[in-house]
Amino acid sequence: MVSVDNIAVEFSGTTLFSDISFVINPSDRIALMGKNGAGKSTMLKILAGVRQPTRGNISYPQDTVIAYLPQHLLTQDSRTVFEEASQAFSHLFEMEARINRLNDELATRTDYESEEYMKIIEEVTTLGEKFYAIDMTHFDEDVEKTLLGLGFSRSDFNRPTSDFSGGWRMRIELAKMLLKKPDVLLLDEPTNHLDIESIQWLEDFLIENNRAVVVISHDRTFVDHVTTRTIEVTMGKIYDYKASYSHYLELRAERRAQQQKQYDEQQKMIAETRAFIERFKGTYSKTLQVQSRVKMLEKLQLIEVDEEDNSALRLKFPPAPRSGNYPVIADSVGKSYGEHTVFSNASFTIERGQKVAFVGKNGEGKSTMVRCIMNEITHDGTLTLGHNVMIGYFAQNQASLLDENLTVFQTIDDIAKGDVRTKIKDMLGAFMFGGEESMKKVKVLSGGERTRLALLKLLLEPVNLLILDEPTNHLDMRSKDVLKEALQKFDGTLIVVSHDRDFLDGLVENIYEFGNKKVTLHLEGIKEFMERKHLENLRELERKS
Repeated sequence: MVSVDNIAVEFSGTTLFSDISFVINPSDRIALMGKNGAGKSTMLKILAGVRQPTRGNISYPQDTVIAYLPQHLLTQDSRTVFEEASQAFSHLFEMEARINRLNDELATRTDYESEEYMKIIEEVTTLGEKFYAIDMTHFDEDVEKTLLGLGFSRSDFNRPTSDFSGGWRMRIELAKMLLKKPDVLLLDEPTNHLDIESIQWLEDFLIENNRAVVVISHDRTFVDHVTTRTIEVTMGKIYDYKASYSHYLELRAERRAQQQKQYDEQQKMIAETRAFIERFKGTYSKTLQVQSRVKMLEKLQLIEVDEEDNSALRLKFPPAPRSGNYPVIADSVGKSYGEHTVFSNASFTIERGQKVAFVGKNGEGKSTMVRCIMNEITHDGTLTLGHNVMIGYFAQNQASLLDENLTVFQTIDDIAKGDVRTKIKDMLGAFMFGGEESMKKVKVLSGGERTRLALLKLLLEPVNLLILDEPTNHLDMRSKDVLKEALQKFDGTLIVVSHDRDFLDGLVENIYEFGNKKVTLHLEGIKEFMERKHLENLRELERKS
């Protein structure tokens, strides 16, 4: 369906990738993987026609519909949510309006025999056949179903889109894309602004939709559920496997081990052959054998072992100073905005050393509770921080709060104190900002690079209560794994707001669920919580049927 032929991308003397070819077939569900900066988003932009490659070309049939969801949207308009989502059918509305205008014109004209009159009849007939062949009867129902699936409530339908945050506007854009029923869906980090239930809905939709999908996502669970093929962009090349991401990693490890074995055996044979040549090159009786082996070495095709990208985040939180036994105690905490109650009567105690997650649909108060704990906003009830609690806070928009005009080095140098100042270069290197990378301006960094820089700022002072609000957005899988491992070893208390099931699995022991204006404690991990919630959802459906 879509053919990528020998494309290359070069800029500022740097080759991002070269001579890359692959085909996207109908119904392919492809995960486009690779570390931050490898060129994944650039590849998606080229497939969408938003950017042109330096060399090579993209080809597909003329009637192919390609829909592209970029990582960052800058949409502003005054339509309601329902009206904006309905713009997916704008071409049909325009077609219907054109038919009505032409019919009105036919009703007023009297030149029945003229060539112009016959042309109008021809156009009306052609447009009519095309328009009435499309089932428009359920379009309202389709819009409603899609918006509800993506987490909107019916009360949101008539609100202007300007009322909503960037994440919610991204959902509206996603709804428009899905409603267009494109042949190829290109999605760049679609789960970053979705809560767990909306991610599950999107998974089901993409699997059942039977359309080609190319997705960039650092949510391993989402990728493994949705995709059946993996294309990894690394070191300027691609590796293409018809396998889910987790299976692909196993296959690639096996392939590299086999290559290494063959390489080692070949190198041993080459060494033995050269030793034979060197030993007998002056011996008359061995002349033919020596010449034969020289020719064999000249014609030998050398086995290569796939290069591995070994650049990786190195992260270790400093020992946590001892805090009181109960770092956070909430007693009947509530938060309202006018008549709108976010949550009320929330009472809970988080013990020293506990690792807990705040989960729930967007808008139910997870980040609001974090801001209450941080004393950033007023609230009802009492929130008490324990003795000697020292908070390290990563806000959901932390990466965007960095000063874009500073370099990476200046960002850290400006806030580092004492002995830490002598270790800045080492710390930057551990966060993959070594050498020239440290001189980059913040404004040219990718989302993942900004997140790494914001995380590094957390290490500059020892803390015993880490509060992380969506820390994995924009982090590649390897960096997420490193962050998870470092948090598992962190000996302080952890509160993490996240929709990433794979990241939370094995990290948190308790779940605080935000929903229906209350906060509910679940004494279980995320896997058990999700399994039970899914069953509850199914029972809810059974009750409604």
